[in-house]
Amino acid sequence: MQRMSRGTVGPWLTAGILTVGALGGAQAAGDSLLADGPVSYTAAQAARGRISYDGYCASCHGGNLDDGQFGPPVKGTTFRAQWHAQSAAAFETFVATRMPPSGPVGLDSQAYADIDAYLLQQNGEPAGASELVAARVPPRTRGGPPAGGDNFANPDNQDALYRQAEAAIAATLAHVQPVSDEMLRDPPAADWLMWRRTYDSQGFSPLTQINRGNVAHLRMAWSLALPIGGNEITPLVHDGVLFIESADTIEALDAASGRQLWQYVRALPAGLRNGRGSRMKGMAIYQDLLYAPTPDGHVVALDVHNGNVRWDHEVIAPARGVSLDGGPIVVNGKVIIGVSLGVNTAGGNFIVGLDAHSGAQLWLFHTIAQPGEPGGNSWNGAPFNQRYGSGVWTAGSYDPKLNQLYFGTGNTYDVGTLLQPYDPPAAASSPPDVSRDALYTDSTLALDPDTGKLDWYYQHFNGDVWDQDWVFEQTLLTLPIDGRAHRLLVTGGKLAIFDALDRDDGRYEFSKDAGLQNLVTHIDPRTGSKTFDPALTPIGGKSYLVCPSTWGARNWIATSYDPSTDMLYVPLLEACMNYSWVPRSPAEVAAGGDDLHGMMRPRPNSDGEFGRIEAINLRTRQIVWTHRQRAPLTSSMLASAGGVLFSGSHDRVFRAYDQATGQPLWQAVLNASPNSTPITYTAHGVQYVAVVAGGGGPLDAAIGTMTPEIGSPPGGTTLWVFRLPAPSGSLAARAPKH
Repeated sequence: MQRMSRGTVGPWLTAGILTVGALGGAQAAGDSLLADGPVSYTAAQAARGRISYDGYCASCHGGNLDDGQFGPPVKGTTFRAQWHAQSAAAFETFVATRMPPSGPVGLDSQAYADIDAYLLQQNGEPAGASELVAARVPPRTRGGPPAGGDNFANPDNQDALYRQAEAAIAATLAHVQPVSDEMLRDPPAADWLMWRRTYDSQGFSPLTQINRGNVAHLRMAWSLALPIGGNEITPLVHDGVLFIESADTIEALDAASGRQLWQYVRALPAGLRNGRGSRMKGMAIYQDLLYAPTPDGHVVALDVHNGNVRWDHEVIAPARGVSLDGGPIVVNGKVIIGVSLGVNTAGGNFIVGLDAHSGAQLWLFHTIAQPGEPGGNSWNGAPFNQRYGSGVWTAGSYDPKLNQLYFGTGNTYDVGTLLQPYDPPAAASSPPDVSRDALYTDSTLALDPDTGKLDWYYQHFNGDVWDQDWVFEQTLLTLPIDGRAHRLLVTGGKLAIFDALDRDDGRYEFSKDAGLQNLVTHIDPRTGSKTFDPALTPIGGKSYLVCPSTWGARNWIATSYDPSTDMLYVPLLEACMNYSWVPRSPAEVAAGGDDLHGMMRPRPNSDGEFGRIEAINLRTRQIVWTHRQRAPLTSSMLASAGGVLFSGSHDRVFRAYDQATGQPLWQAVLNASPNSTPITYTAHGVQYVAVVAGGGGPLDAAIGTMTPEIGSPPGGTTLWVFRLPAPSGSLAARAPKH
């Protein structure tokens, strides 16, 4: 039950609701509407179906099912004739994948089943004792005329202009070449193939067409409304095609004009509200497949040329309470992705490696150490099923020369596990070397991508009981230290302390503190071990002023690194919190949940400027410039060889800055906060900058409390694409045809 790809017409469409087929005349009163006989439903189900019909269908087909101005009758002789030779499956599929025209597959499966029951009742089918089963609506791919368009299969509508447009789309898709392992290691400058463009997660583009001298002339090239979701979106671009995922939908677009090339819509369980609350940071491309996480915990592989599903693998069951919002990375023919959140998920989170060709799971690594394994004694004696968190909600980085994969991890959600003894006491039931470090929370993990085995780890923040994750991008770079080039991994946690590690073995090299935290009083220059202020150790029911807040001095919005200047550009939030811990009983602990609480508040003596960008020279470890503003930052950084830095903020403004000075050079006011990751690419020789606006993410919602005067428009998730004006009279100056 899948809507067909562009150019393919399903066998029932020629006899569907919208086209009268030559299927015979009206049926006798006692005949069944459908070819395979009466379909069971109940009167109560039909009554529910009427409510859904009135809400979603009556505006086109009419309140009486045969008196609508914009849709054909869905009861009576003609309707029965149209469907008499069709099966119940065909009928149910047509309704679910084509209706309503404004959002096919937009209702949950139960609503579609109830509407089907109502239509059956109104066409003389008798009610029965059992309900029509709400089969899960499968995903659909779509191309060609819009869903629900009149006479879709009528060849008279497929005129020369239609065939010309279809040929242009086919040519654009045919131009998309397979992405090789070599291409992932060294992507074309025109493309953006993964979350931070390259395996090293530097978030830097070598493009120079847009530069500090002309960026002030940027203008909108095109825009596209997306299904409303939790945002945090990163588009991908390859060979002139832009791929984007929002909520329940993945689309392929012409990167120069925005024209839709194909669309995949996934039907989701009702509780997920069509993916409205999902946060999908990224996808991945390898060979001829696009890999995307879904709101219901699957990873799907779609054919880049038509959106057809090549495989679909369930990573997590919906009941587990965890999500796939970090994004995949493809390494050595394996799709590797981490699982995050899981406030109520005993045993914590994990990272999986899937076969890129089949979706089969090849390995799984638990990000919480298990008893009896290395690090298993670091949870204060708590059993494995009372250890929570260590989420992975950022895509990994990869060093092809070392064949090492790097991920960061988050904190635990039940800090009482580390703050109070167990019954029986930990000392009586655990080995003598038990600690409260809580491995592998707040750590960098170096994994073998082929086996999932742990090569090394470094815990940046042991025993974190303040929700200060260290789960963000792992930037790989090379810097001279003591006269010798070192291959480093640089990553910062919510504390905005950036640790540099030797990525060969995880050996500590140095740290840089942005100065926005009050938890760490000393960092050991040899090991990087951090000493915490003992006065801030939580005591049940007591409130503390802790900086930063649980939303961090920095969060998932990523840094960008320019390898030509050794400059790291960091988006920061100047805020603290009133923090408290609420002790719970062993039974409450076993049930999961979050026992730490933090209310964001301004820093002491704040001047009301909460947004901050710092340019840090990692070679000298000095701050070169700082830009401060009222509105907190909401998008990742994007730096380029053109000397321009892009970022967006909560006030709906997307800005370009001079990378050398921090001076704002250009801005555009968007429809909503750009709570996402911007990219830049070229298509047909023209450089574009793309960013998604729409707010919706939890970070964007939380920081809005700091600036109540800044409005936060609801929904409206939109992809914005900018370019420089084309030279007057050139072919590029002509608006692209749709």
